[in-house]
Amino acid sequence: MARTTKAPTATRTAPERLGVRKTYKLYVGGKFPRSESGRTYEVTDTKGRFLANVAQGSRKDAREAVVAARAAQAKWAGATAYNRGQVLYRVAEMLEGRREQFVAEVVAGEGLTARQAELAVSEAIDRWVWYAGWTDKVAQVAGSANPVAGPYFNLSSPEPTGVVVVLAPQRSSLLGLVSTIVPPLVTGNAVIVVASEQRPIPAVTLSEVLATSDVPGGVVNVLTGFTRELAPPLASHLDVNAIDLAGAVGAEGVAWGELEAAAADSVKRVLRPAVGRRGDDAEPDWTEAPRPQRILAFTETKTVWHPKGV
Repeated sequence: MARTTKAPTATRTAPERLGVRKTYKLYVGGKFPRSESGRTYEVTDTKGRFLANVAQGSRKDAREAVVAARAAQAKWAGATAYNRGQVLYRVAEMLEGRREQFVAEVVAGEGLTARQAELAVSEAIDRWVWYAGWTDKVAQVAGSANPVAGPYFNLSSPEPTGVVVVLAPQRSSLLGLVSTIVPPLVTGNAVIVVASEQRPIPAVTLSEVLATSDVPGGVVNVLTGFTRELAPPLASHLDVNAIDLAGAVGAEGVAWGELEAAAADSVKRVLRPAVGRRGDDAEPDWTEAPRPQRILAFTETKTVWHPKGV
């Protein structure tokens, strides 16, 4: 009986395809607009490999963010402290659901090992929870009943400053970001974030989390681009009440003293950038334990008199 052999079949290989490169947008007023200028810039990892295109925000985008923040601030401040805590805690839950994505982005952007990135992401989520827990406690800690020489109650309590600009840390793309963005939110401020220039992707991913959470649109607005272009118009804007200059440390072409002077024209509250322990322009160690003072930096004290007795 003749033996037959089966002809070999050709191995099918997957066709080569072009990668779908991401182009991230801004996050303003609860929406994801492109920069009005249409500009983008490339973001690379620590080895110079392409990661994504990111919107390069302009002065007009900064002004639009201020308008959105102002429109949203009163309602956010008017929510009960307990409700704000629930909303912020929900964000932490969603951050936990995206843990693997954040770890990968921190590894690519900061050059950390996977283990180091996991620790940084865990700390960022835990810190968000820690700050969320302060919403209904800060008034008891910072408020007081003041003794007066008369038949009156005299009560002091912290109130939000209003619209706060945050220059996010340049190097700590997630933990530093969380450490600066959440404290103003605790007491009812609306926030405009200028993300890290070279490490903006965790901030963009955070904006995607915020867009699908319970945080009202406009309460947090995320601008990507060059700090030297976005910071000056925000520092001098008359409808901005306070500014955190944390991200001015290490930003190319940014002199935080000039931003401080620009903010003084409209009597803004200014949180000066912390520097490294060496006293130079190195960023502080964001892994250090958070403190409630960062919350109080963006509050004002309201004092009420009320008659008592007959």
